[in-house]
Amino acid sequence: MKITAHGLNRATLARQLLLAREPLDVAEGVRRVVALQAQQPVSPYIALWNRLSGFDASGLDASVAGLRTVKATLMRLTLHAVHAEDYRTFREAMEPTLRGSRLGDPRFTASGLTADDAGELAADLLEFADRPRTAAEIGGRLEKRLGAPMESAAQRMLRQYVPLWHAPTGGPWSFGTRPSFVAAGERPVLADPEVAAGSLRELVRRYLEGFGPASVADMAQFATVQQARIRAAVLSLGGGLVRLEGPDGTVLYDVPGGLLPAEDVPAPPRLMAMWDSVLLAYADRSRVVPPEWRRHVTRVNGDVLPTLLVDGHVAGVWRAVEGGVEATAFRPLPGHVWEQLAVEAASLVAFLAPRDPVAYRRYDHWWVKGLPAAEVRLLPGE
Repeated sequence: MKITAHGLNRATLARQLLLAREPLDVAEGVRRVVALQAQQPVSPYIALWNRLSGFDASGLDASVAGLRTVKATLMRLTLHAVHAEDYRTFREAMEPTLRGSRLGDPRFTASGLTADDAGELAADLLEFADRPRTAAEIGGRLEKRLGAPMESAAQRMLRQYVPLWHAPTGGPWSFGTRPSFVAAGERPVLADPEVAAGSLRELVRRYLEGFGPASVADMAQFATVQQARIRAAVLSLGGGLVRLEGPDGTVLYDVPGGLLPAEDVPAPPRLMAMWDSVLLAYADRSRVVPPEWRRHVTRVNGDVLPTLLVDGHVAGVWRAVEGGVEATAFRPLPGHVWEQLAVEAASLVAFLAPRDPVAYRRYDHWWVKGLPAAEVRLLPGE
């Protein structure tokens, strides 16, 4: 079977709940979309607002407080919000990557500690973090254990390696600027290649459920896992996956029965969160991000701006401002699209208003530095 570029786009939107908002509870919504990138605390909230009908921010608050949705360093070596029952598998799948990148980082090796030392320290920290602990408390524990201070950068590398969840600390979006950490509820098995390989197979399957069809390069990009490991996982899944031919002849894989909606199904406009997973989950990001706009959306330091999604593709960026949402279109948009975006903007303004009306304000400097603009409109709240 061959699939077109437009078909791939619609498959992604369907699986990511972006063709229509779905009546799911928060935990099930998070599980359906696999993982929500979460280095900015507001982003998972906006991501779910885009995907779930009747979504109320308090629902994610409760899911986080009840540790049904958890936040930790996982795919792409960054913070993600995932269903608690998925965490162990995802963390085990990421073990070789996290071990190499964090324990092999010069900021950690400069401490003089080895990976074996880190294993012993991890066991002690997991025991210590039986309740939320601040970074300062963890630093004190490490100093007591080592008999000497440990550089803050080395501590950070170790914390990102140890299976710790970010504990909710309050604030408008459950997590503040000073994180606390708690031991993962179900401990992953570390430093076991067979366990990592088995868990990677499951991560591949879950990724394809939420983002497929996709290539080996796409899967490797999503997780930041070596392509050789991905190929081995795909091979071991064997008949559990189906093969398709992509628009450029690339071999794509999918789960049997994966959603493949009709190519002509309409895709409503959306105001996507910063770092939304659909913008980052593929090696070939043209599935959602037109190549001519990519460098304007993903900035030189890795910031991925909040985007306008029009007919399933990035068509501009947005930011919250006093009085509404400022929408910058990279290309001319028809009147009916602006009308639909205005409806979305009014809903988003109402959603943000009680907590943080000017979300992402710290990234306004990208607008000051200049963006391509066919048209800029202020879309007011109601």
